[in-house]
Amino acid sequence: MNKAELRRSLLQKRQSMSVEEWRQKSDRICTHLQSSALVTQSQTVLAYFSFRQEPDLSPLFTDTKHCWGLPRCVGKSLFWHSWKAGEPLQKGNYGILEPKPNATTLEPKDVNLILVPAVACDQRGYRLGYGGGFYDRLLNSPEWDSIPTIGIVFEFAYIPELPIDEWDKGLHSVCTETGFKRVEQI
Repeated sequence: MNKAELRRSLLQKRQSMSVEEWRQKSDRICTHLQSSALVTQSQTVLAYFSFRQEPDLSPLFTDTKHCWGLPRCVGKSLFWHSWKAGEPLQKGNYGILEPKPNATTLEPKDVNLILVPAVACDQRGYRLGYGGGFYDRLLNSPEWDSIPTIGIVFEFAYIPELPIDEWDKGLHSVCTETGFKRVEQI
């Protein structure tokens, strides 16, 4: 399958999950993340608000040991802002909740970890996104490329091998509801 067919198939499968199954699997992912040394040792963690039944990480956001960063889409780029549970949000251009434009901006030098949403991830750490290239551009920029990354997907979307393009960059790790996956060295 090419990327578009694979994306369509996996999104359809993800959106066919019952709310109960989605919540249970999301909660298991959060439990694995909370017990991960990579997460517990990170002060500033970039995350996301669930969209189109992505794994929901919002239970993590009540942990005040971390500074949480959430993205705001501006043009073709992601801008990161610190956010605490209860602070105001707005719907962005794609219908995704995001911090207000006046929220404190986070710089790459302040970030310890990026939790990356994906439609799928493979055993090599490559991810399949929605096709807009937002995370591809971010992860390939010199100021962001050394920050550890964890791809977040449901187990059915963790597959042996994705089709890749020259701009695709492997993630450091992948987490599903069954736990962390070893990423083969690329």
